[in-house]
Amino acid sequence: MSPMILIIGGVIILVLLIIGVIVSVASERSLVEERLGRYLDDDKQQAVEGESGRSIVTEWLNRRVASSSRGDRIARELARADLKFKVAEYYALVFMSILVTGFVAWLIQPNIASFVIGAIIGLFIPRFYVKRQQTVRLQKFDGQLSDMLNLMVNGLRAGYSTMQAMEAVSRELPTPISDEFRRVVQELQIGITMEKAFDNLLRRIPSEDLDFVVTAMNVQREVGGNLAEILDIISFTIRERVRIKGEIRVMTAQVRTSGAVLSLIPVFLSLALWFVSPEYIGAFFDESANLPQPLCGIIAVVTIVGMIASGYFVMMKIADIEV
Repeated sequence: MSPMILIIGGVIILVLLIIGVIVSVASERSLVEERLGRYLDDDKQQAVEGESGRSIVTEWLNRRVASSSRGDRIARELARADLKFKVAEYYALVFMSILVTGFVAWLIQPNIASFVIGAIIGLFIPRFYVKRQQTVRLQKFDGQLSDMLNLMVNGLRAGYSTMQAMEAVSRELPTPISDEFRRVVQELQIGITMEKAFDNLLRRIPSEDLDFVVTAMNVQREVGGNLAEILDIISFTIRERVRIKGEIRVMTAQVRTSGAVLSLIPVFLSLALWFVSPEYIGAFFDESANLPQPLCGIIAVVTIVGMIASGYFVMMKIADIEV
């Protein structure tokens, strides 16, 4: 490997590292400014934004990207994962991931196909991380939901209002449920209706159990009734559902793991063979006696991918048991 390639690679990695640090600092600063902006006058808020040093182009790009339908969907996904990124910053992260993984793949096997493979992998890495964070956070939230209901029931029976009971939840319980109910309380304090605050909560936490709780609380506010007794019954139901889901998750773990492993082995093996010996994988596209050169390989690859995907989805469907 020539020294010039190593020097160019080092420069690119250094530039990307500097850009990542700048984006992280800007994200933290913008988060503080956004929170302070709720309590500042318009003139003061403009002064703070002017002192922040953010360029007009950056702000314009953030607004343009976030206003699109895809930008709104990405913003919702980032909120569910509790990642403090703006949509434009997420796009910048995806772009850097594509460049880095593509360049690393090109260093391993210097040809354009390797760069394309690495770029495709880099395209899906940030999305996989966001989805993983969403799953982990949602599981933690569902596991804490019964404790939250018990705390609210005890507070309501002790004479607390609904808002005071939610404040107790935001103080006493660990994250992520305390963070989410703290946001609900803050939204109520600045004048947002309880129904809208709960809708925002469901937008950030797409939990079926939480939807059940919110629906019960909205119905109780309209028709009346003993909220403490209602939440106590719901708490028992949710606790049993969580227990049953845990048992099902344990019993189906082998099926889900087998499906993931058996589906990923051919993919990783093909990538390893490509970077070790491209000629071996290139045999798929050798000239055939009766068909055009690339057609046999394309048919074989499409067939293999289709069989792997169908096997994976069938095994996941077997393990997907509704409670």
